[in-house]
Amino acid sequence: MPSKKDTFQHLLEIMDELRTKCPWDSVQTNETLRTLTIEETYELAEALVQEDEEAISKELGDLLLHIIFYAKIGEEKGTFHIGTVMERLIEKLIYRHPHIFGDVQVRDAKEVEENWEQLKLKEKNGNKTVLSGVPKTLPAMIKAHRIQDKVRGVGFDWEERSQVWDKVEEELNELKAEIEKKNHDGIEEEFGDLFFSLINTARLYNINPENALERTNRKFTERFNYLEQKTIKKGRNLKDMTLAEMDEIWEEAKRQQKK
Repeated sequence: MPSKKDTFQHLLEIMDELRTKCPWDSVQTNETLRTLTIEETYELAEALVQEDEEAISKELGDLLLHIIFYAKIGEEKGTFHIGTVMERLIEKLIYRHPHIFGDVQVRDAKEVEENWEQLKLKEKNGNKTVLSGVPKTLPAMIKAHRIQDKVRGVGFDWEERSQVWDKVEEELNELKAEIEKKNHDGIEEEFGDLFFSLINTARLYNINPENALERTNRKFTERFNYLEQKTIKKGRNLKDMTLAEMDEIWEEAKRQQKK
């Protein structure tokens, strides 16, 4: 079996050949690849959620292809190459793990994360703010979680996680007040505040809100599919059923899931 080093070298050689001989690969740019990279990332995320090891391996390969592609384009421009990418990564990993490669002592993973954020700020020589590294194009829920995690790294957090429930209740009451006023802009703003506080609550209780919501999405989809299939077998249409009839089958679906 070829070594990891030989296999990686072979991959780089294949990319070199594709860029010179393939009509499609030879004309790709950073911009044309960008949306495809996003798609590949989501496909990997789906494989991870499904815990499909074969799919994870495949999607990692697809994503690696894009990394090699961007590095090759950088090499052609004379700005960087795959070696530069790996060298910078190695330097970063060593620098941000002084508890492994230096003499810093840490007690747990939380201290590792706090040190990581502090070291990131030092890397920027004070030229960037704590939140400047959060991509603007991140999905809103992931962005909120990342923002909260970033500010926690510099000490901006609740002293006790139980305190966050007062904030959740406060935001819920403010939302209800705007709903009573029938103020659409106010309702939207307060919905956002409530979501933000709930995401913060999830973080404090070590729950990834994206994963939690996706788990509920899958659970709902499975139950609704059961409801729909059961209805079809009865020769009926969902639109012709009462809510009580649908709820009866829904409860049956819940019992089936628990089994």
